[in-house]
Amino acid sequence: MANKTQEDGGIHFPFPFTPYSIQKDFMAELYRVLDAGKIGIFESPTGTGKSLSLICGALSWLRDFEQKKHQEEARLLETRTVPLSDGKDQPPFLSSSCKETPDTLRPAGEPDWVTQFVQKKEERDLVDRLKEEQVRRKKREERLQQIRHNAQLKYAAKRMRREEEEMERLLHLSREMLAEGTGTEPLEQLVCGDEELVLAEYESDEEKRAARGVDEEEEEEDLEEEHVTKIYYCSRTHSQLAQFVHEVQRSPFGKDTRLVSLGSRQNLCINEDVKNLGSAQLINDRCMEMQRSKHEKSRAEDEKPKRRRQEHQAACPFYSYEQLQLLRDEVLVGVKDIEQLVSLGKEARACPYYGSRFAIPAAQFCQAHSQLLQYMERYGKRLKAKNLMYIKQLLYLLEQFVTVLGGNIKQNPNTQSLSQTGTELKTINDFLFQSQIDNINLFKVQRYCEKSMVSRKLFGFTERYGTVLASSREQSRLAGFQHFLQSLQPALTETPVPHGDEGEARVPRSASPLMHIEGFLAALTTANQDGRVILNRQGSLSQSSLKFLLLNPAVHFAQVVKECRAVVIAGGTMQPVSDFREQLLACAGVEAERVVEFSCGHVIPPDNILPLVICSGPSSQQLEFTYQKRELPQMMDETGRILYNLCNVVPGGVVCFFPSYEYQRQVHAHWDKSGLLARLAVRKKIFQEPKRANQVEQVLLEYSRCIKCCGHAGGVVTGALLLSVVGGKMSEGINFSDDLGRCVVMVGMPYPNIKSPELQEKMAYLDQTLPRIPGQPPPGKALVENLCMKAVNQSIGRAIRHQKDFASIVLLDHRYARPPILGKLPAWIRDRVEVKATFGPAFAAMRKFHRERPGPS
Repeated sequence: MANKTQEDGGIHFPFPFTPYSIQKDFMAELYRVLDAGKIGIFESPTGTGKSLSLICGALSWLRDFEQKKHQEEARLLETRTVPLSDGKDQPPFLSSSCKETPDTLRPAGEPDWVTQFVQKKEERDLVDRLKEEQVRRKKREERLQQIRHNAQLKYAAKRMRREEEEMERLLHLSREMLAEGTGTEPLEQLVCGDEELVLAEYESDEEKRAARGVDEEEEEEDLEEEHVTKIYYCSRTHSQLAQFVHEVQRSPFGKDTRLVSLGSRQNLCINEDVKNLGSAQLINDRCMEMQRSKHEKSRAEDEKPKRRRQEHQAACPFYSYEQLQLLRDEVLVGVKDIEQLVSLGKEARACPYYGSRFAIPAAQFCQAHSQLLQYMERYGKRLKAKNLMYIKQLLYLLEQFVTVLGGNIKQNPNTQSLSQTGTELKTINDFLFQSQIDNINLFKVQRYCEKSMVSRKLFGFTERYGTVLASSREQSRLAGFQHFLQSLQPALTETPVPHGDEGEARVPRSASPLMHIEGFLAALTTANQDGRVILNRQGSLSQSSLKFLLLNPAVHFAQVVKECRAVVIAGGTMQPVSDFREQLLACAGVEAERVVEFSCGHVIPPDNILPLVICSGPSSQQLEFTYQKRELPQMMDETGRILYNLCNVVPGGVVCFFPSYEYQRQVHAHWDKSGLLARLAVRKKIFQEPKRANQVEQVLLEYSRCIKCCGHAGGVVTGALLLSVVGGKMSEGINFSDDLGRCVVMVGMPYPNIKSPELQEKMAYLDQTLPRIPGQPPPGKALVENLCMKAVNQSIGRAIRHQKDFASIVLLDHRYARPPILGKLPAWIRDRVEVKATFGPAFAAMRKFHRERPGPS
């Protein structure tokens, strides 16, 4: 498809096809936000092409910005004069690159000749820097052009790399032959392989700075790119990032844009020995350890080895300066997603993780305590004093963490009942005092854990000796803390651990329990007055937990706002936006006048959507799915009757969302017992959202296949009914377009659990910190409503994915009819919603809507 060039206010927006009018408006507003350095909140419904609008709008601004920057640089180099300004309208090269101005504030009363001298010197320095940048940029462009058009350069680099690898292999064999039989006896006899488990002598950062060489720094400087203005695109999932990369590839900017996909080591590592560790933290720790081995290798080569080291302790073969340089240039030549990066890294035998970054300069309390104690007993004589000191501090911390919950580190947590149960929230200071650990410097302990990699050593130790050192009785005692292990995750809400085989697919390879302790310590040391510790005491110690809660996410976002020229938050369902304004932006120090909101309608014709609020069912039962009423048999019966009627008139697929997995199971069991499930199955084949992540794709495949077969075959069964859960795997990122989602039903309002201590603390925090707006509910109550409606908007946004799509949306609860709630729906739904007090008119509207639409496609 030929590229189209669109103009808006004199700005050229290249586009792969003729854009919708809302896409033109989106790009124009985005350009203005980026140019003015604003904070933008952009809402564009799913299916309106917002990814391409983001790409073409942002890259058009970047194109113009860089062009102005180069023009200013050329003018400056020609005239050698810097324009004076008040700092608001600085040339691009000053505001984005050099970060300096010649009119820096001078001391009062300074002689004119001094001011002129300083200004002239700054001008000369700036010109010199610009010349250096131009030279580096020219060399970089020439090299990239060579790589694009000269395949011989690639082959020469690869041949040189193979020669170096062969030389290194022969040199390694020679050293082994020379070292054989010349080793000296160690302090104590160690089993083969034990040496790698012993902690190295620990040095603080201050001690290391004095001894650090310059070679490493010089190597890193060589890999640094000259300053360029960058656009960072962040998303929650890798699949969304991959989709974005593919959109860039098919956009008019695809051939000229340098794009680097940044992922975790877990996604980009090509060292099979490391990747097979499974756990993300184990992979990170092993990678960092191999980095350290690389830098220590040169110092150790001249010394006689005391014993043969295991081969897997060597530096990573995919991390070398030459290989990473080649990969970096390959990455910058063309747009590549993460999968393509991994393939390129394997071909070049260069690490994609570092190559891409060079392109862009309680079960465990007890278990960790037991493992650390055994580790110290086995290697205590070989450990230095600092290592022993920090290990003893860690042991004390673990013991106190268990004690504060009311347990005893020396007893079986499964059989250890607690006299006091319930949930308690503490400030960080109160928790430290109650745990009696306020006399320990947690910053130093956490830093020691990070730098010494003690958790990695402990993991290797327990992998090798865990089944030998722990008796069957000990293993039984430690196994009881498996639930406690999962509790040490710093998060806002707690995800229940599934029972039985449902949870198997969600459990990664077990890492060292100390790794979870480290995460908890890191949360404690990085928190401020907005942090809380939740002590959750259950019947037994093994079911109890400690959890960190951060009440103010703006503390992390503030740094992003401070360092970025502009920030754009974009999505398909951004309503209600008050959370972004009040809890994120205002708390991060963003002035209200800097925030720009943009919201557009959908690309579908108005007649292609029918949103309904149904207040009562066929038997005139008022629909109110509160916690007190939703489990009543008559409420579940009425819900079933509504679905049965809808399934009789809606073709294709019907997706029905319930507030929780538990309620979905309850309703399903009730319908099965009453016979309603069998009646539903006459018209629609029934599917349920699975809890196991690895079963989702299979369920969706069968659901899609069923709808397709029914559409072509005809007959009594007209499609399928998918019972899903708000906030589950089907409510985000799944595309129910066309016949897959002709009707979306929302059963009740998915309010969060108001009795949750975490939510109550968050509400109280907002009521105390945010101002009360006249005529509006308190900030805490507004939070609850916003959480509910964000979940609703996310779920109903699964249907209608393109311009010719159509669907009905049914909201089952009379509370949806309240104006404040309707006002939180997306504008393209809110403007067309119909409130039906009784079921008869609602059913008539549904039947008319779907009869006037084409049959299954």
